[in-house]
Amino acid sequence: MGWWGVSLQRLSPKYRNWLLRVGGSFVALFLLFWLLSDEQILAAFRSVHLLTFFIVVGLFIMAHIGAALKWRYLLDGGLPVSTAIRAHFAGLAANLCLPGAIGGDAVRAAVAYHSIGDAPRIVSVAAADRLIDMTALLTISAIGIVYASGRSGELQLLLLTGFLLALVFICLVMLSKLVDLVWRIFPSLPGRSFAEKLVGHFSSISRQPKRLLVVFLSSVAIQTALVLMSWWLGKAAGIDIDVGLWLFAWPLAKIIAVLPVTLNGLGLREGVLASMLIPFGADAAAIVAAGLVWQAVMFTVGGVGAVFLFITNRIDPAAQESWAATKDQQTG
Repeated sequence: MGWWGVSLQRLSPKYRNWLLRVGGSFVALFLLFWLLSDEQILAAFRSVHLLTFFIVVGLFIMAHIGAALKWRYLLDGGLPVSTAIRAHFAGLAANLCLPGAIGGDAVRAAVAYHSIGDAPRIVSVAAADRLIDMTALLTISAIGIVYASGRSGELQLLLLTGFLLALVFICLVMLSKLVDLVWRIFPSLPGRSFAEKLVGHFSSISRQPKRLLVVFLSSVAIQTALVLMSWWLGKAAGIDIDVGLWLFAWPLAKIIAVLPVTLNGLGLREGVLASMLIPFGADAAAIVAAGLVWQAVMFTVGGVGAVFLFITNRIDPAAQESWAATKDQQTG
């Protein structure tokens, strides 16, 4: 083992995982630039006008304000709107800036916890929010297939959406049985009280079908807006492809990019999206270029979130204490 391997082992697991993800993104991007024409990728990248970029940044921020309000609504009140927005954008900043596996959800939860306490409730809502977002992405992908096919597939789409919603409900309901089974098998396992509170909050969420439906429809609207923004960037980069195919492929690429092998999906998302759309005549170089511009949008908004959090922390000493506690968790 060389000096690099020894140095990597000396790092804490959080920093080591972050470096490994950076390495994964580097390898993915290297392969994309090696397999495709550098000149074509850079030409497509430069074809996206700066005005288009900043318009998308503004729309991206608006979409995530909506996501923050959706998460607050799922929390069932108790969290001020300003705190919900600050917590959400702190999570966006953390996804891009902080090393380790803490993730944006944990930072968002830390800011919210300072205001309302009740950690099991915050954790259960965060998990339900992610599950609903994944269901929304799958629904959008199904809508894209129906739209692109040009056939009347409304009944099939309705059945698929119903199946996905039923799957969400089953996951929420079955969690209590799973937790009970775990502690029957391992009665001395610590954390049972926290897990039971967590399950209680999940059960409470599952007993509010109207709230879940509103959150699901909001998630579909927000995620669709994000997909259409990325499609617009793709059009600006020179991608000539039906919007239905983009609605089908982009959500699936986003889901796959969640795998913890790259930094925020950088390189993996672009590669998956290109492999799915090339058979339909899409320009792979333009897809990679549009993906890199999209990453630039996310990094820009993450930076805006970090600045926003810094300013509000300076104004609000209580928020500063919450952020300091989050950083202690990350580095401790």
